[in-house]
Amino acid sequence: MTCKGICARYKAQKPVGVGRYASGQRRCQICEIFIKWEGLWCPCCGYRLRTKPRNLKYKAKLRARVEADSIAEKALANTPIADTPTPKKSVAKKSVAKKSVAKKSVAKKSIPIKA
Repeated sequence: MTCKGICARYKAQKPVGVGRYASGQRRCQICEIFIKWEGLWCPCCGYRLRTKPRNLKYKAKLRARVEADSIAEKALANTPIADTPTPKKSVAKKSVAKKSVAKKSVAKKSIPIKA
């Protein structure tokens, strides 16, 4: 579990105006680097990547940012788009031939009991 230098390929630049964790970057404690990686484990050393800040102040900032983004997404989802018509669902009708089943009366057979 030591740094092998592979993480240098995934090194992330500090974003302007947005926090590192809010922009999707993750931190490896062993390699001591922020990387742009979608996995849960470091590609270099195999150690678990940190996806949230440890400091209480920065945790609150990230939480506020995530809540603001989710509210904005809900607002966009609720507004109808006037330019594009809504697609109609085409329902294919299946023609099912009904088979007439004649009911046959079945006579019960009596089985003689041998004593």
